Amino acid sequence: MSSLKGKSRLNEAAKIEYSTNEKILRECHQLYIEEKKGLIAIAEEVGIHLLAPRKKITVLLIGNHSAGKSTFINWYIEEHVQRTGVAIETQGFTIVTSGKKRESLTGNATMHLYPHLQPLQEIGGVMDYIGTEITTSKQKKFNLVMFIDTPGLVDGDMKYPFDVNKAILWIGEQIADLVFVFFDPIGQALCKRTLNIVEHLSENNADIMKFYLSKADEAGQENDRQRVMMQIVQELCKRQNLNRTGFDMPTIYVPTMGKQSQCVNQIENVCKEIEKTINSTIQNTLNTLEKDCTDIANRIDKMIQEDNEACSYNLKAKGKGLLFGSISLFLPLAFLANVMVARIPNETLVSTFGNSAAEALKSYTAPISAVWSAVPDGYFWHFVAFLVLLTITLFVAAKLVASTLPTLSRKYKRSLLENRKYVQTHVKQQKEVLYKEYLQQSVAAYDL
Repeated sequence: MSSLKGKSRLNEAAKIEYSTNEKILRECHQLYIEEKKGLIAIAEEVGIHLLAPRKKITVLLIGNHSAGKSTFINWYIEEHVQRTGVAIETQGFTIVTSGKKRESLTGNATMHLYPHLQPLQEIGGVMDYIGTEITTSKQKKFNLVMFIDTPGLVDGDMKYPFDVNKAILWIGEQIADLVFVFFDPIGQALCKRTLNIVEHLSENNADIMKFYLSKADEAGQENDRQRVMMQIVQELCKRQNLNRTGFDMPTIYVPTMGKQSQCVNQIENVCKEIEKTINSTIQNTLNTLEKDCTDIANRIDKMIQEDNEACSYNLKAKGKGLLFGSISLFLPLAFLANVMVARIPNETLVSTFGNSAAEALKSYTAPISAVWSAVPDGYFWHFVAFLVLLTITLFVAAKLVASTLPTLSRKYKRSLLENRKYVQTHVKQQKEVLYKEYLQQSVAAYDL
């Protein structure tokens, strides 16, 4: 008993460690991945493919070398994880995330930890230049964020050991919830490689892209910063896909103790963008959870309806098959009985069955006898062949009309109905509880 109580206290303590937002995303993720009663497993049974929501948002950072991407990550998590410097320090991809202990993982371990990154393996050479830095930091909203630091981009003769453009574009299009583009005002702010990647990403992902003039405190006077910003904005707006209204590029820099700067630092706006995306992701996850439950329930309803229609069709088909099959058996037996009755003398029939039964038998076989007698003597075997062919045709027709549609077994049908009840009651109730917890963070209790 004491061990059970101790275990329950540990579980409760583990739950308390999670913030409300982290708890919501984790529980939503768990509702999808449970082995037997998870939404993914239930949906797979009815032909629906679902993906489990991620427990963190993914922020992709791109820019020319020395643009301050790694410095920003270190500042955000308040821990020196990424190397920084003027040289091209980041030559590969580094995933920075929070965990239980400080650890560095290689490419193979990273792919095992994040299976949704598996398609990156198709880009030759990436595996040797991708890694993960796990830190225990819980600063700001880092427990809900996964940063992906990218190689510093340069023009000219710089050669990368893999197709860096293709890799960044894939991550930005398939994985990232936010894309931060850092422009270094004293470096290669107008790096063509950076601008080309930004242009391609903006074609379908412009809404998640945010642009920042990094290291703004090192750009000289205010007029120098304004001139650099104008050059960057003009270059971006030359490209058709980036010509949008309300274009914004905040000036940011990592504050340094004892260093004063007249430049306006909007680095807190970056944190607000991350927090805004987290809140949006939570709402979208909860809405998607409800939608997936509804889709599963509708799919099960449709399968049950189709099965009922198939059962009704099969019943009618079996009736038609029985009718045609009976006729195919009746015809040869009727003519065979007629031949036998016609060949038996009347005295034998009377003595065997009695007078009344003999008369009844004669009357029943009279129609067939009339047809039989109407057949000319020279066409006897033709008529027999026709009779055999008709019998075979009716038998084949009976088999065809009696063909049935596949139906669900009673056990499977019962399982479907149980799953429908589970997603419509248990899972949706869980969703409502989680949504209420989410709202309670910002709305007074009496408003709920």
